[in-house]
Amino acid sequence: MGCRARAAKDDLLRTTLVGDECVPDPRGTLPGRGAYVHPDEACLDLAVRRRSLPRALRARGPLTIGRLREWVERHQAPPQSEAPPPRANGAEEQQEVTR
Repeated sequence: MGCRARAAKDDLLRTTLVGDECVPDPRGTLPGRGAYVHPDEACLDLAVRRRSLPRALRARGPLTIGRLREWVERHQAPPQSEAPPPRANGAEEQQEVTR
């Protein structure tokens, strides 16, 4: 929703309203209308900036997202580095070139 990128439902976090607060619903069992975002801070920030959460949840007025932001910060996947992981024995891999 925030970044507008398509993803499988399993890769997204369902959110729903409890009162005037947008809360995470990772199991998808809470009642009511749900909205889906990627479980990372960048996507959540875009959803908040674009005001897409209240629109998708058909809420009136601004929403509190404190618990949602805490959940995303706790469960966000660590960034993957570009470098391959170090080898266990420290030796560099040798590749053969054949023609």
